[in-house]
Amino acid sequence: MNYFKFFIVLLLFVNTVNSQEKRTIQIIQAGKSIRSSAEYPGANILQKDDDLRVILFHDGAKIESDLSYYYFNENSFKANGQVVFNQGDSLLLTSDFLEYNGTTKKAFAYGNVNLTRPDMKLETDTLYLDRTKDIAFYNSKGKIIDNDNILESNSGTYFMGPKKYIFKSNVTINNPEYTVNSEELEYFTETNYTFFNDKTLITGIDYSILCKNGFYDTSNQKGFFRDNAVINYDGKIINGDSIFFENDKSYASASYNVRINDTINKSIITGHYGEIFKEKDSAIITRNALAVNIIKQDSLYIHSDTITITGPDETKILKGYYDVRILKSDIRGLSDSIHFNQETGLIKLLKKPKSSRYIKSLTDEEKNKLNPIIWFGKNQITGDKIFLKSNVISEQLDSLLIRGNVFMSQKDSLIDGRFNQIKGDKLDGFFNDGSLDNVLIVKNSTLLYYMYSDDAEFIGMNKTLASSILIDFLNNDISEVSFYRTPDGNVVSENNIILNEMKLPGFIWREDEKPNNISDLFSEEDKKLEIVEIE
Repeated sequence: MNYFKFFIVLLLFVNTVNSQEKRTIQIIQAGKSIRSSAEYPGANILQKDDDLRVILFHDGAKIESDLSYYYFNENSFKANGQVVFNQGDSLLLTSDFLEYNGTTKKAFAYGNVNLTRPDMKLETDTLYLDRTKDIAFYNSKGKIIDNDNILESNSGTYFMGPKKYIFKSNVTINNPEYTVNSEELEYFTETNYTFFNDKTLITGIDYSILCKNGFYDTSNQKGFFRDNAVINYDGKIINGDSIFFENDKSYASASYNVRINDTINKSIITGHYGEIFKEKDSAIITRNALAVNIIKQDSLYIHSDTITITGPDETKILKGYYDVRILKSDIRGLSDSIHFNQETGLIKLLKKPKSSRYIKSLTDEEKNKLNPIIWFGKNQITGDKIFLKSNVISEQLDSLLIRGNVFMSQKDSLIDGRFNQIKGDKLDGFFNDGSLDNVLIVKNSTLLYYMYSDDAEFIGMNKTLASSILIDFLNNDISEVSFYRTPDGNVVSENNIILNEMKLPGFIWREDEKPNNISDLFSEEDKKLEIVEIE
């Protein structure tokens, strides 16, 4: 066996002028070279000597090692001992062992593998490198250090052209401000853009995002998420078919099948488009918006075209605009807008402002048709403004106030087509255990009431004007009527009742508008609404 000590700069294959020769691995230097045909047939065994390491060169890449088994006929080598694979400024690969084929330009590195590029550093135990396709692949646990991000996974493929990784199996991204856990994602090292292709959880300082498909800008903490997307945003859980999120602006929006669950205030809002403004403590939902406030073992449903929530948790205010419909076990209602102060338990039902000229052109019935309306049991009540007050501790209805054009109606319990009716300017009502107990109607008060004896025989129709009228209820039925300040009226017997006098001016029965279930909260136009997903 012969030993040679030499310094080689371009000792072998000096005249490499054609393309085939350019693909041949070159020996640049070695401390010594030996052959052992029996143990390593066809191999030149290149070894370092003192500080002189083995250097090979192939197609722009320099490979340093302590020992290389070079197979000229196969145009390949196996190197070990602090292997350094240097591809200029674009790539630096170090490992304990490296196998390389100069024909296919494929390498297999294993043992303490480190791949360094200008935009990132990869650490793993085994790595496959395809220089023709500019792809690196590992299927043992790997870690990538990229600026502030540390990425880990059980498998990864790095595409050097677009500077993109595809990570699979137990993927994590660790950043001082957030973490990402995923089963599959694409990561661009130059832009720090991430695309998700499987179940993914992003956890920030005050938010978490769950999705199966989406995009996330890790530098700016903003992104777009789809496929069962959910954001837990400081106690508000937001669902939607597609969700946009921008942390710096404290903003999130969702489209199609949107659901905002406020776990602190026990409320849920649904619709087909929604926005959350965290810094302003506000949210807006539109397109078939529906709010559900959970009140003990009951729920208050509020539907309108648009619903907004504003204020901190302890002073939340809900507002609804256009075609407002409310539903609760003990109350139904309609209005143009609603204002619900959850701190005080006050609900305001209001109508759209109209010009005085327009109002003067309407009949009394048309005016009442524009007014907000509520139903308690058999009672229908309208007025210019309706105020419902709940006890914030018991969460039960406490009082009812109506201001302007009060009109209260109730079907006669015995004879169809007859209605007890009360008019006035102001109404103050009170509840007992959630049921209407009594109401006081004052100023220009008029009562039309059908009277019966204890054995249910008709007595007559009572029509009375008074400065104020007090009505007591039992099980939501009128049980007693009291008049104040010399009432003016009389009782008309059955034979003397005139048909035109059976209705007070402005009477209109609106039972067909009454929502009796959740489906009734949505108009026919609502149900026909074509939803276009917002990208």
